[in-house]
Amino acid sequence: MSSVYDVIVIGGGISGLTAAKLLVESGLNVVVLEARDRVGGRTHTIRNKEVQYVDVGGAYVGPTQNRILRVAKELGIQTYKVNVQQRAIHHVRGRTCAFHGAFPPSWNPLVILDYNHLWRTIDEWGKEIPVDAPWKAPHADEWDKMTMKEFIDKVCWTKTAKRFGQLFVNVNVTSETQHVSVLWFLWYTKLCGGTQRMFSVENGGQERKFVGGAGQVSEKLSDLLQDRVKLQRPVVRLDQTGENVTVETLNHEVYDAKYVISAIPPTLTTKIHFNPELPPIRNQLIQRLPMGSVIKTMMYYKEPFWRKLDYCGAMFIDDDNTPVEIALDDTKPDGSCPAIMGFILSRRASALTNLTKEERKKRICEYYAKAMGTEKALHPIHYEEKNWCEEQYSGGCYTAYFPPGVMTQYGR
Repeated sequence: MSSVYDVIVIGGGISGLTAAKLLVESGLNVVVLEARDRVGGRTHTIRNKEVQYVDVGGAYVGPTQNRILRVAKELGIQTYKVNVQQRAIHHVRGRTCAFHGAFPPSWNPLVILDYNHLWRTIDEWGKEIPVDAPWKAPHADEWDKMTMKEFIDKVCWTKTAKRFGQLFVNVNVTSETQHVSVLWFLWYTKLCGGTQRMFSVENGGQERKFVGGAGQVSEKLSDLLQDRVKLQRPVVRLDQTGENVTVETLNHEVYDAKYVISAIPPTLTTKIHFNPELPPIRNQLIQRLPMGSVIKTMMYYKEPFWRKLDYCGAMFIDDDNTPVEIALDDTKPDGSCPAIMGFILSRRASALTNLTKEERKKRICEYYAKAMGTEKALHPIHYEEKNWCEEQYSGGCYTAYFPPGVMTQYGR
């Protein structure tokens, strides 16, 4: 026999659990079906004696992200500011420049003008894009045919600005500039509050983290929902031919409901058998939205030696062979567990995924030592990493991205 509900939510990440909470508070009978043996989706907090807790998935929040901040406040989860009190580092092919602020400076006035022209163009073009219907932008067809590589080559004059523009795309959507639609990226940047908000720590998207880890948001939502959350229930079939929608899981449990909410990455819906079949455009769309590629790494040290060198731990490493291109201080707010978080992004994640964990750790330490100019970086006391490319129930991280032509042809 099947269980009958008002709403079935597929996916036990923050979106799915928040939707379920709101529906339950409205008096509806809801069940959440989560494929993994945990809730949280692309947020995941690991706990052990070496690190206390660490976010190996999504972690950062900042101004304008009011919905997640409001939910966290309701759940009694506090935030703390990521350390940027000291100088950041821009390490370019063997040379280190220390600076304060979100973006690295340059001695060359042409490069400074080029940086400003790039950020201004992204933000100004983005203003033309309707938030709810990006395909209706005046230049939608033209921009959707163009890749971000073509855009950066067109807008930037200097090699330095072009390389940093590539880093900007790699960091923010964990994909390569030649794979990403300009229309989609401009729209995405606009939704994030613009280039400054998107890339900055202070007063930006990486300003804060959650005390105790971001995984608590989903864990506490799950506690509120109690037995309405079913773990290890991958959905394999969805039938809409009857009066209700019938959903079947991999372990052959059957659930019926009036409505179903899908709160999983679009590409993962290709694993579900639909009856009747999805509309052709939707079916084509979900096959064209790949997930980004990233390995998130955390390097732990006996002490935060970088602060004694007047470095805050934030690093932009511009080198063809570096595994990590961007890093941030990941020390706990009370000063315990000194650590540096580093992202192995996009093509680098793909290239290094076949190395052993120890080999990746060694390469990362070597480049941290070069960037900070100290051998202390070569001697961590613990290392954690999470390769999101191997997660079958995420497909990658941070998010799905739109290649050229997809948004205007299939997105609407």
